[in-house]
Amino acid sequence: MSEFNFNAPAMFNLGGRVALVTGAGSGIGQHIAIGLAQCGADVACLDRREDDGLAKTLDAITAVGKKAIAITADVTNKDSLVEAVAKTEAELGDLAIAVNSAGIANANPAEEMSEEQFQTLMDINLKGVFLSCQAEANAMLKHGKGAIVNIASMSGVIVNRGLMQVHYNSSKAGVIHLTKSMAMEWVDGGLRVNAISPGYTATPMNTRPEMVHQTKEFEDQTPMHRMASVEEMVGPTIFLASDAASYCTGVNLLVDGGFCCW
Repeated sequence: MSEFNFNAPAMFNLGGRVALVTGAGSGIGQHIAIGLAQCGADVACLDRREDDGLAKTLDAITAVGKKAIAITADVTNKDSLVEAVAKTEAELGDLAIAVNSAGIANANPAEEMSEEQFQTLMDINLKGVFLSCQAEANAMLKHGKGAIVNIASMSGVIVNRGLMQVHYNSSKAGVIHLTKSMAMEWVDGGLRVNAISPGYTATPMNTRPEMVHQTKEFEDQTPMHRMASVEEMVGPTIFLASDAASYCTGVNLLVDGGFCCW
């Protein structure tokens, strides 16, 4: 019998596990939900969108032979999140993985920003992550295990040159420290809580025609000289959600093309 008693590919296998992904109707959240299914998980897909985004996510998940349900909910509403977790467990099974990707971005000079603009973004990006984690952890703690991955941003670590988004930067810094704090509170309950901090990523918002000049600046400022594809956020998330990261908690994983090195 070999002394090397491990199976590396199996560490990334999510077969038999149930995941909940917020912001699953578009962008990073949508791709992560599909990636989790491709690795074997059944996935509850949550978003407040009213277009066909969630339907497209579900179609892609069922196409790989996994179960999926759509949940329309607002991450700023605690009751709707508690109900979402209950629905996930009732229809798919015990919640094992959660990825909190719901968020918004906009910009305005700090001296001109309205209280409403500041508060709305904070409610979604920071309070929404807290309420999502709280609802998810209350289920996972009962099972004695679970993995939560929050989508933060490199903007929570650095200040982006030329972008006037004090509220966004602050919200993502809050997500990073929220993640670390919850990781320590729940470590004895068998939960791991980590964060992904994407750099400039080619989401639909960043690739609009009117963004072409700013996109060029993003690429020039990044050591790899390009933005990330949305798909490049899937692998790091799967790693943190899987047994391959069984000794990782409280981690903020920068996926930024080297941006924060300079």
